[in-house]
Amino acid sequence: MRRFERYVALGDSTAEGLDDPDGRGGYRGWANRLAERIAREQGGLLYANLAVRGRTTREVLDEQLDGALAMRPDLAAVVSGTNDILRPHFDAEGVARDIEKMQRALIKAGATVVSFTLPDLTPVMPLARPLRGRILRFARALVEASARTGAFVVDFAAHPVASDPRLWSEDRLHANSLGHERIADALAHALSLPGTGPEWAMALPQRLPRGLPRALAAELLWGRRYLLPWLWRHARGRSSGDGCSPKQPRLEPVTF
Repeated sequence: MRRFERYVALGDSTAEGLDDPDGRGGYRGWANRLAERIAREQGGLLYANLAVRGRTTREVLDEQLDGALAMRPDLAAVVSGTNDILRPHFDAEGVARDIEKMQRALIKAGATVVSFTLPDLTPVMPLARPLRGRILRFARALVEASARTGAFVVDFAAHPVASDPRLWSEDRLHANSLGHERIADALAHALSLPGTGPEWAMALPQRLPRGLPRALAAELLWGRRYLLPWLWRHARGRSSGDGCSPKQPRLEPVTF
């Protein structure tokens, strides 16, 4: 196993760790889980997380890349795209190019870089069916960009388990704790960490389908709790990340 000394995560709310509570009022998330795994394996690791919820990929590039490079990471995770896909106008290839720029800069500076695609959200959020084409175009563009840069990419769009609603939180935009655990396992496997394998991609046990009345009730509840507030916030030009700062802006020793 290659030893990593300095690990930095860049991105949006997915990289920040929503919705994987850490028990202390914050969020743990796949980036922390991966850091903890590496630190246990090799006896220590310095880790920073520059992710901020609500950020588009261009904002991640403009606001986080220089800070990440200044830390001289030998491992970096670059994950964003959800907020771009939700915008009225979306350029899959343009977003992938911005991620490619970040990957190239970090790799040129000596870092191993990992990224991942978004899965089809239709099974999680039926109203997201019109976004399916955007998600798949972005996945193809990101896989191609990562092949050009040499970054490791986990293509969750190609794995049905990533679309299992049981891996997603109530808001249907963020993974839950089990989902973040699976993401961390997938990235650890991509990095060939000791003790890792393809088990992360295994399907969850089959479950009985919900009846139509329960399914409709769940959709109405989700719409009232999450969709309408999101629409209202964006109609006013607001973002969930307004006033937010990076989760962990400095390299610090991983504790677990």
